[in-house]
Amino acid sequence: MKKTKKTVIQFRCGIYEKKLLKKRAQKAGLSLSEFCLRAALDIKVVEILNQEQVECYKTLMKFSNNFTAIGNMYRKHNPQLTEEVYALAKEIKEHLNNFKQ
Repeated sequence: MKKTKKTVIQFRCGIYEKKLLKKRAQKAGLSLSEFCLRAALDIKVVEILNQEQVECYKTLMKFSNNFTAIGNMYRKHNPQLTEEVYALAKEIKEHLNNFKQ
């Protein structure tokens, strides 16, 4: 259930500041007032990913899964290669976790 907001707060800013706030709110998929409210309350505002970023995320996820599979294939025959491949897959996953945030 969504609570209706009844109190109005106003603040002054310059024309360029307002344009910048609107642009950032649009990128986050929020209204200007909701964006300002979240920023004032120190609530993390996350930008919505565009189509190109989503495709990059999916590709990196496939790479990570493929490297893990390669490591599994060579686990018994070449343990050193397996460790390196697992390290690479782990590094990709760390980047993906940063990407999510």
